[in-house]
Amino acid sequence: MKGGRNYRASIPSNKGSMKATHKWFAAACLLMVCAPCWADAPAPTEIERGFQSMYNLEFDQAHRSFSTWERLHPNDPLGPVSQAAGYLFGEFARLGILESELFTNDKTFEGRAKLAPDSKVRDEFNGALSRGDQLADAALKQNPEDNNALFAKILALGLRSDYVALIDKEDFAALHYMKQSRILAQQLLKQKPDEYDALLAVGVENYLTGIKPAPVRWMLSLGGIDPNKEQGLRELEQTAAHGNLLKPFAKLLLAVAALRDKNNTQGCDLLHQLAVAYPGNALYRNAAPECR
Repeated sequence: MKGGRNYRASIPSNKGSMKATHKWFAAACLLMVCAPCWADAPAPTEIERGFQSMYNLEFDQAHRSFSTWERLHPNDPLGPVSQAAGYLFGEFARLGILESELFTNDKTFEGRAKLAPDSKVRDEFNGALSRGDQLADAALKQNPEDNNALFAKILALGLRSDYVALIDKEDFAALHYMKQSRILAQQLLKQKPDEYDALLAVGVENYLTGIKPAPVRWMLSLGGIDPNKEQGLRELEQTAAHGNLLKPFAKLLLAVAALRDKNNTQGCDLLHQLAVAYPGNALYRNAAPECR
């Protein structure tokens, strides 16, 4: 891809049911509070440094790292998409969306107060995603199998889904973005089966739609979605074991899934691992009442 490089080591229903789905999907907002494993990488890139800062809730530093990457790689769509991630999760932190009890307690999530998003942050978020889309589309026009551009679009769709689900509370729109992300992830995985970061998008949709009631799963299948909770968990486990940027995200989602299934031992162990790895992030220490 011109101007950049692929840095990664690898990579509907009734209203009440939609809310139930996105209460778990809300766990995705904690994506940016854990860190990638660089054991096999020679040195972290500025993108990776930026994500690490976000995982520690150091958003200003994250944006500085992403800006450096954009300056050095102006044609790489992952630069502005990463900036968008910083805006989104900084806003999540400000609004208290990162409090994990929202994810494991249905009543708490459904009864959450109406949010007051920052309009400037929203504009910056949307602007960064638009820049990322333009760069990704240009790269894909030259090479339809550009892995880095495909991954940037997958990540961008995931961020859009998070924003509309957790801030705007537009569950159907969030599901639409989720489906688009899954379709692109499947395309990328056909090209490169070991892109485990992309596999997470498939696993998230499979799990979330798989925990819906049977009639809802049937309706979703008519819309081209194949709900499968167990398959989703297996896909998340693969990303947790072999992914790069999204490896810790998959581990977090598995922890939330375990807590929802009352498997407190597994869930708390995963959260403890993240808390030990990133002691500067208090969210992991206070992630779930069951683990305190």
